Amino acid sequence: MLGRVGVFDSGLGGLTVARELASRFPGIDLRYLGDTARLPYGAKSEDTITRYAVRCVRHLVEQGVDAVVVACNTASACALPALRETWPALPVWGVVEPGARAAVAATRTGRIGVIGTERTVLSESYPRAILALAPRAQVAALACPLLVPLVEAGWVDHPVTRLTVETYLGELFARAPELDTLVLGCTHYPVLKGVIGEVAARLCGRPLALVDSAEAITEALAPQIVESDRGTGPRRFAVTDMPSSFARVAATFWPESLPEVSHVDLTMD
Repeated sequence: MLGRVGVFDSGLGGLTVARELASRFPGIDLRYLGDTARLPYGAKSEDTITRYAVRCVRHLVEQGVDAVVVACNTASACALPALRETWPALPVWGVVEPGARAAVAATRTGRIGVIGTERTVLSESYPRAILALAPRAQVAALACPLLVPLVEAGWVDHPVTRLTVETYLGELFARAPELDTLVLGCTHYPVLKGVIGEVAARLCGRPLALVDSAEAITEALAPQIVESDRGTGPRRFAVTDMPSSFARVAATFWPESLPEVSHVDLTMD
């Protein structure tokens, strides 16, 4: 059973996962690591992403975590096998598999859309995971690289963001007009859930089921979580570069006052 949970992300987006875990299980000991020195992962090679992920998870293991959540769709798509091979006794969870299960459970027609970073989409990890569960499903995926910087700029409900979402979803629906479910395949995207849902409903004339990876991974972990009975558990946040900048931008993802963010040097071996 899990009491101390490490959450790893390439930067800020994984805070949506950490926030969901902390909200649902306030008693857990939560350790967050953002690899801000090497972001973004989404445009890097699979080998590079895997090398970065192994080094970051090693740091969390050294902190004594009981499990690691890879709260980055790109790292989940590329590095999960290597992480599980390196630490076979440690539960290592990615966000792709829970997101795929949630999408299959949500769809009524089997027509599922996925939006994510370029690397996540190129990996085809979501189509593989979805089709393994529902072989007759039809999956359409689209890379939406401009959404991450817009979220990190704090432009959550901004005309430029709405236009960008409309442009991306217009392209996706042109290719797959009968979608009834949309996977938010990047942990930044739940911040835009309201805008994405509104634009999607307007473009296709009906509401779509939106699959939030933060909610999906939290649901998957729920049976194994053990909370402290001493109230709110410890919250420790660390990044590999620019902790002050991380803390400032984090308000978009973590509405409460963020505890002090520390810096860790994870110079590659």
